[in-house]
Amino acid sequence: MMVNSDQKKSRMSTLNIKNSYSAEASSLRSVSSDDASGVVRDQCCNDNNSTTTSKGTIPQNGSRIQLFQMIILPFIPILALIIQTSFMLNDILIYRMECTEIETQVSVATDLGKLVTRLQLERSEVAFFIFTNGSTLRSNLPQRFGVTDQAINKLSALQDSSIPIKAVENGMEIFLNRSEFHSRLKDFRQKISSEESSITEVMDWYTAINGGLLDHLSKQIKETDNSGVWRHLVGFKNLLRSIECYGIASVHGINYFGRGVLGYENYVAYIRNDILGRDLLNGSLYYVPALKILYKNLTRVMPDYGHLRNWSNIILKNTRINSSIENAVNYFDVMSTYLDELRKIQRELRHQIRNDVTAKIRRASNSEAVGISILVVVLLVSPVIIFLVRNAANTIQMYADNLSIKAKELKREKKKSDTLLFQMLPLSVATQLKQTRKVPAEYYDDVTIYFSDIVGFTEIAAECTPLEVVTFLNSIYKVFDSRIECYDVYKVETIGDSYMVASGLPIKNGKKHISEIATMALDLLDATNLFKIPRRPSETLQIRSGIHCGSCVAGIVGTKMPRYCLFGDTVNTASRMETTGEALRIHITSEMNDALAAIGGFKTEHRGLIDVKGKGLMNTFWLTCRDGAPLPVHEEIAWFADIQPVFFRY
Repeated sequence: MMVNSDQKKSRMSTLNIKNSYSAEASSLRSVSSDDASGVVRDQCCNDNNSTTTSKGTIPQNGSRIQLFQMIILPFIPILALIIQTSFMLNDILIYRMECTEIETQVSVATDLGKLVTRLQLERSEVAFFIFTNGSTLRSNLPQRFGVTDQAINKLSALQDSSIPIKAVENGMEIFLNRSEFHSRLKDFRQKISSEESSITEVMDWYTAINGGLLDHLSKQIKETDNSGVWRHLVGFKNLLRSIECYGIASVHGINYFGRGVLGYENYVAYIRNDILGRDLLNGSLYYVPALKILYKNLTRVMPDYGHLRNWSNIILKNTRINSSIENAVNYFDVMSTYLDELRKIQRELRHQIRNDVTAKIRRASNSEAVGISILVVVLLVSPVIIFLVRNAANTIQMYADNLSIKAKELKREKKKSDTLLFQMLPLSVATQLKQTRKVPAEYYDDVTIYFSDIVGFTEIAAECTPLEVVTFLNSIYKVFDSRIECYDVYKVETIGDSYMVASGLPIKNGKKHISEIATMALDLLDATNLFKIPRRPSETLQIRSGIHCGSCVAGIVGTKMPRYCLFGDTVNTASRMETTGEALRIHITSEMNDALAAIGGFKTEHRGLIDVKGKGLMNTFWLTCRDGAPLPVHEEIAWFADIQPVFFRY
């Protein structure tokens, strides 16, 4: 696996050598804005879909698209406003329809409430008539029947089948529409007498009828639970049911005072209806808190309210007393007065509901008028805005096209300058310098530094012309530069024939820098076989290499042409390893040898003790190869004299 990896890297390096010469010119040559604009003009002149102006070349298709976009973008909020207004108007219309429907339902509930009230009064009168054997009349029954018939006739606007009314006949429940109910009611009235009817029969008949009407009223109110008057409608329904329960309880109360005691079933019915009536009344006061004031006034103004509570407590005890028609009549009168007062509260609540619905309909109508006005204004103003935006867009378009061309030129130039800057300085350091920030020196406790130089470079430089020397060094360093890109290393600098590389800075990489520099040194040593010495075609390039690991300090030196430099004994020791080394050998210190032994995978040879200037005797080693990985075989590339540095071509 290691052989294949090295061979792959070698082939990549060879290809990079061949391709880098032609790319160098375009990557480093500085192109001015005039040159770039000239290139753009040439390209645009070859385009069939183009138009030429005095300030530049602007493609027609792109210009039209941009112009269209600039006109459309301002129209988007206008369109959104139109859509929003349309939806708002639609919601207002729906709300108005709901309010109208609520008004209709409130009217139906009001009519049903009036009919239930009339039937409740009729039930009380009929029960009292039967109980007193027709001898004592509190009111005229035919007159009461006429009032009830008027309430029934007010429902004539409704279809006969729209209100199913529950009645009891022969122990079975039947459902009647309005016409059938009115007919059955008239038949029932004709049979009312002390002999043919009983209080129980009357109670069952009227209770079943009112139960059907109240059930229908509950359904009507349930359908309007999304309206704002829902609580008032529920309070109205509960108050109506409370009056119904109190009315039933009053019939049993009359029976108690008239006969002295209640049977078990009648006593249970009284308790159930009295408690249910009280709970429903409290529920109405809870749903409509404004009714509490009216009810307090009722209890304070009504003179016999205290007697009513006392009588209720007496009936709850159901203790046998002497029957008294007088007490029954007094109880009936007081109870009727109390129920009449509750009906006044009911009427007040009904008026409040109708006023609320009317106010909602009025607000819905006003909102509808405002929504229509806004929509009309938006539709009238939109064409004017579009026309003005189009004129402004044409003017802006001309400036935008020219600005776009200049921006592209600036972007190309900036990219070239950044590329050159990042080649001269580390990316992190260059970024800080571009942000006008100071780059303080940083201490690195563990890095590896590599030095190399060309053996016999002084003699080679003496035999060749300066241009040949520069070209020779350029060809070598281009190969070296392309190969070190495969490793996590940073090229510090080249001074003459000296080549300096470090790893572990400016970005720390743990212990990885040791193997990276060692592998790179073997790769660069192998790359020397690719080059022939100029004017010595039979000789190949030979380099000396030295490596040492340790600590150092790195930082920017200078303000004019700043350089990223390394300082410390590790740098000096690595340089001494290179100068005291031998051709085609990699000279390393004992510290580097120990580090390689710790990570494994490399072979070294012991050189022995050598005298190093400024260091004394040092125990050093040769780095030979990687374990089990012979040097890769590269295609030999001869040195050509026409391989020149980029700056010599212009």
